[in-house]
Amino acid sequence: MVAISESLAAAARHVGAKTNIDASALLAVALVETSGKAFAMVRGRREPLIRFEGHVFDRMLPPRSRERARESGLANPKAGAVKNPASQTGRWRLLDRAAAIDAEAAYAATSWGLGQIMGMHWKALEFGSATELAETARHSIEGQLLLIARFLAKNGLDAFLRAGDVIGFARRYNGPGFRRNRYDEKIAAALEAAKTGILPGEIESPALKVGARGAAVTALQRALAALGIDVRVDGIFGPATRAAVEAFQISRAMTATGMADEAVLAALGGGRSA
Repeated sequence: MVAISESLAAAARHVGAKTNIDASALLAVALVETSGKAFAMVRGRREPLIRFEGHVFDRMLPPRSRERARESGLANPKAGAVKNPASQTGRWRLLDRAAAIDAEAAYAATSWGLGQIMGMHWKALEFGSATELAETARHSIEGQLLLIARFLAKNGLDAFLRAGDVIGFARRYNGPGFRRNRYDEKIAAALEAAKTGILPGEIESPALKVGARGAAVTALQRALAALGIDVRVDGIFGPATRAAVEAFQISRAMTATGMADEAVLAALGGGRSA
């Protein structure tokens, strides 16, 4: 099985103790929203995972800036009209372009970090600005968990998780269409994972390599992502996953073969010791 990273678990315990929000609730939200991945490498620096919302940016801007943003394809009154690139590097480029027009509005229109908390909630979450909220997310894992903790507390959502009411939580956190993506089921599974420290899914193959597919690859990708390595969790072992395995091997002074053999799986906590 794949263990939740100790750095994430420790940060959740620390933030939970400071905010009186159960650490398992913080972890569950993080696991569902971002697979527990706090950072990606973007242009040589560590940055939180983001999603830019062009329709929110549109309504945050004064008329002249709004016109400029629309002409640049950065703002649109229709939700989803401004597409987010698949990669975090692409999303940060998009955000940088928006910030060049109005940084505060751009940060307010962005979802930040482990819980994908919108910057527009900065005042309710007791920050001085959307920029300050963004900087908190960029600073540390604990900063990102603090955003989740404050959001849960301010909206009374922690009570639903304490009571085990995952449907009530999912409806309020994910929206009325939560059943379409089984958000309630995902939160229930994540809560259990957070309590046990183990994510669902086994790393079963003794040597995963390019071409492999399925649950074992998904679990491998999740384990790599939990360590902050930039990899898409899609159950397909392609060139990007090979590069992620190589990055892990290099970080552990292993030979960079790009294959998840017994030694790699054991180092990730999913190998067989027999």
